[in-house]
Amino acid sequence: MIAGEIRRYLRDNSPLRVSRSMRDTAYRVLQTKERLTAERGREPTVEEIAAALGIPRSEVVFSMDAICDPVSLYEPVYTAAGESITVMDQVGDAKNTDEQWLMQIALDQAMGALSRREKHILALRFFDGRTQMEVAGEIGISQAQVSRLEKNAIGQIKKQISAS
Repeated sequence: MIAGEIRRYLRDNSPLRVSRSMRDTAYRVLQTKERLTAERGREPTVEEIAAALGIPRSEVVFSMDAICDPVSLYEPVYTAAGESITVMDQVGDAKNTDEQWLMQIALDQAMGALSRREKHILALRFFDGRTQMEVAGEIGISQAQVSRLEKNAIGQIKKQISAS
């Protein structure tokens, strides 16, 4: 009866709906964790719990994650002198900022305005890391022509981006 009440409580009071099988696995994991802690006098590892239940380690981890309460990205994790640090501050991505997204969109549009030949030359030079001589040999033009086409293409890209 107590086990049923615990299951019902977990089912009814969770902000996210988790499948019954996942909740049942989480319940078995919690029971096994308590039993192993009592037997060994220490908290068992995830591997020990998985071995005791005969299930993969990942299933133990997923089931325990499934019954955890979600945390708001704006939940304060530290407060000092009236200033709070939120979860969002901790998981912020300095690489993928709004400016970076806008710059990538502008670059994609500018690249779209280039000819197929210019795109190919820039791809070989900057994505494949080839020298102008290697590009010239592959395309069948002189190194000077590659240099001129590359310079013009980069100039067009700069002009397009600055106009955006």
